[in-house]
Amino acid sequence: MVKNSSIWMKKLVTLAGVLLSLFSVAQRKITLSGYVQDASNGESLIGVNIYESNKTAGTTSNEYGYYALSLQPGRYVIIFQYIGYQTEKKEITLTQNTKLDIRLKPETQQLAEVVVSTERADRNVTSVEMSTAKLDVKEIARVPQLLGEVDIIRTLTLMPGITTVGEGANGFNVRGGNIDQNLVLLDESPLYNSTHLFGFFSIINADATKDVKVYKGGIPAEYGGRLSSVVDIRQREGNDQRFSAIGGIGTLSSRLTLEGPIQREKASYLISARRSYADLFLRLSPDSNINNNILYFYDLNTKINYRINDRHRIYLSGYFGRDVLGIRNLVNFNWGNITGTARWNWVISDRLFSNTTLVASNYDYSFGTPEEEEFNFRLQSQIRNYNFGQKFTFFRSNKLTEDFGFNVIYYDFLPANVTGTIPLRLQNEYALEPAAYYSAEWKATNRFTLQYGLRYSMFYNIGPYNLTLYSNTSFPREDEIIDIVPYRSGEVIREFVGPDGLEPRIGMNYLLNDESSVKLSYNRMRQYIHLISNTTSALPIDLWRPSGQYIEPSTADQIAIGYFRNFKNNTWETSIEFFFKDMRNLVDYRDGADLFFNERIETQLVAGLGRAYGVEILIRKNTGKLTGWIAYTLSRSERLVRGNLPGATINQGNWYKANFDRPHDLAIVASYQWNNQWETGATFIYQTGRPFTIPYGRFETEGLIAPYNPLRNNGRIPDFHRLDLSATYYPKSYFHKKWKSYWNFGAFNLYNRRNAFSVYLREVENQPNQTEAIRLAILGSIIPYVTYNFKF
Repeated sequence: MVKNSSIWMKKLVTLAGVLLSLFSVAQRKITLSGYVQDASNGESLIGVNIYESNKTAGTTSNEYGYYALSLQPGRYVIIFQYIGYQTEKKEITLTQNTKLDIRLKPETQQLAEVVVSTERADRNVTSVEMSTAKLDVKEIARVPQLLGEVDIIRTLTLMPGITTVGEGANGFNVRGGNIDQNLVLLDESPLYNSTHLFGFFSIINADATKDVKVYKGGIPAEYGGRLSSVVDIRQREGNDQRFSAIGGIGTLSSRLTLEGPIQREKASYLISARRSYADLFLRLSPDSNINNNILYFYDLNTKINYRINDRHRIYLSGYFGRDVLGIRNLVNFNWGNITGTARWNWVISDRLFSNTTLVASNYDYSFGTPEEEEFNFRLQSQIRNYNFGQKFTFFRSNKLTEDFGFNVIYYDFLPANVTGTIPLRLQNEYALEPAAYYSAEWKATNRFTLQYGLRYSMFYNIGPYNLTLYSNTSFPREDEIIDIVPYRSGEVIREFVGPDGLEPRIGMNYLLNDESSVKLSYNRMRQYIHLISNTTSALPIDLWRPSGQYIEPSTADQIAIGYFRNFKNNTWETSIEFFFKDMRNLVDYRDGADLFFNERIETQLVAGLGRAYGVEILIRKNTGKLTGWIAYTLSRSERLVRGNLPGATINQGNWYKANFDRPHDLAIVASYQWNNQWETGATFIYQTGRPFTIPYGRFETEGLIAPYNPLRNNGRIPDFHRLDLSATYYPKSYFHKKWKSYWNFGAFNLYNRRNAFSVYLREVENQPNQTEAIRLAILGSIIPYVTYNFKF
């Protein structure tokens, strides 16, 4: 026994010596850190490649432009490289931890060197990230758009795996997920409706946007609360060098962005406004059926940032936007988002970076009739949340970076408040969603990189609330109410805690050579709030509801594998990804559901399973006169709702196609720069027609004729395809060298395709026993446009 103890003691002493030796080596390393910014305006640069000239050590700047590089004492040449900017080389002698801020100068591109992405040229191959889509704002501006409006969300739907149910559809679908399964963040604040005019335009003003990134899979552990995707949008910070303005006058709307220093190189501001003016033209019509209509939207983006000192920075940003629609003094709608974000960056040490965030977000809508009508009403609905988050980034070494933190979200749901002739108010619902996470990216070898993480989320449905109890809790019916139980403010109605809240994330990248790699990712996501809708495309009047006594949280597991290959010195990039997503507890509506003004909406809902799988192919050209991409997705998205009671089953208990299932989705986007003054662009889209339900017959109930639909989504509308063209003219500036402008001309739906948004049946006139199929097309003609844009 003594001998064994002696042996173990020697081993422990040896191990301690090794650890102390490693610790002392680590201690001898010096940290070079700082911020990287644009020299022309002070904007922080995300993803700058920073490395020692012999390439023995390297790193990239984070989402705030901060970097940390660990090196042994000595003399080095440090290189800062970012596409679209002049490479900066700094000779530096390191004897202690050193701070080095860098301002990179934008590069004046020659015609033959047009670049459409600011990311490192081979990042799609070398990065552990996969299933992501990132577009530069300048690249988005080259894509032909409806009425010339630069639309970030619409452009993202031209990438693999991202689609919509059609023209004029609210939201978008990612890898077979519902539209409420996308977490859209604007400066870390969630947006619950990201579109204007019922989905024709995005609420994201490109002039105020710095960076847009979509995660379709391999989602980092810091993100949660949605099953399918995260869209992380960062607003610009404002020019800290000089006053400048950007604007445009278009067919549909005009916009203006003002920015400048509050204190040069220390504090800056940005104010960006946009408004449509269709209502102004409607008033000019001599037809009273037209000039009494109202139709417009507006946005306001604001941001202030202040550098207190080298270690502390504060950012304040906000968004306010609204849509207003009135039809001939008969009915009027309005809806919109309000967000506010406060962030505090603190460099705790050279290798430990902190970001503290406080967010408030509100989405509401109302619609109704004029008060002077004999029967009048106004419905208001709202979802509001407050979020506190804390994130730490620890640059442990050049090979290992760790992120960890937590956030807490408080929700306030107002399903409906009706005033007027027959007042009605549905109860507010309240919830609390805390979560904590840890993730790390480890470059194990020169060829193999591993990203791993774990998120733990909880959810509390809390009072005040009067909870209705049913005799059958798994399938509630209005004729089976047994009691109503009141809950006090803050009292927990139902909690979702325990091992189900664990959300593991893992990703890996193996470099086959300098130009190709294989990647694999897995993530589990959990969603606690749900959009309740039984319409083809979600409307602004659909309801958000929390998980609770009768609505379970939704869960998704997704795995993806991909091959990435670049050609001709990264001029061409290609990728192919295979994915499979398994979803559980998806909320769906029962056949014949009544969701409107329903106090007990749980009696109209069922829960089921979902699956989505497919392959995504991307071929992209990033440099030269001709740039663009080809994106093709072959996929399926299906649902299964099978219960043991009447009404608890959909499609006779068999798998059925989701509303947005499109097996084939092809987008071809191209831009060609002819010379310094002319550039043309084209976009072609082809998609399989989405599913719809074909009735088998009809029956009479209480004097009304209703369709008989034993199956769901058993047919398809005609396939969708469209061609758009644009031309951009850059005139020479004659009256002031700082004034820059360009004209954008184009045609949307060039060959006048009447794409069906939906198909419905109606009786043939004078033939009551005969029905006919009617195709509804939202945009059925060529739409030309012209926009004048300027900058000074």
